[in-house]
Amino acid sequence: MKRKSHNKKRLDTLKICVVSSCGGHLTEVRCLLPAYQNAPHFYVLNDKALLPEDMQNKTFFISHSERDWRFLLNLWEAFVILRRERPSLILSTGAGPIVPFALIGRLFFGTRVVFVETITRIDKPSMTGRIMYWLAHDFFYQWESLRPFFPKGVYGGPLL
Repeated sequence: MKRKSHNKKRLDTLKICVVSSCGGHLTEVRCLLPAYQNAPHFYVLNDKALLPEDMQNKTFFISHSERDWRFLLNLWEAFVILRRERPSLILSTGAGPIVPFALIGRLFFGTRVVFVETITRIDKPSMTGRIMYWLAHDFFYQWESLRPFFPKGVYGGPLL
C-alpha cells in the first residue's frame, strides 16, 4: 500500500506570507524556501530591492519604519495586504516589518505566525526577537546560547 504524503496536502492548503526587511534577513528567510516553495506564497519587504525571478510579481513593498510614526502606517499596510491575500501563515526572520504583520494577522485574521530569530544574534536577542517571542505561535532560534532568553522557543540550528 502506498502511503500518502501529508506534507504535500498541508502545503496545498496553506498560503504563506513571507515578511522581511531587505539584506541579510531576506537571505535568511530565503534559506527556508525549500520548505515553502510548493505552497502558494508571497513576500512583503520594507524597501525596494533587486528581486530574484521567483519573487517578481508576488512581492508587496511597504514603508520603511525605524520605530517611528511609520509603524502606524505599517499597521494599515499590513491590514490591507492581509485582508486582500488572506494567508494562513506568516513567516519571518526579521526585522521590524514582522511586528505589525504579526499583530494584525493574529488580531484580525487569526493567522498563524512563525518567527525565526536572526542568525546574527548569538549572545543576546534582537529587539524584534524579544517582541516576537510573545507574538509568534512558533518561535525558533539559531544558537543554543539564546535558550535562556527563549525557554519556550525551539532551537533549530543555523539556517545559513
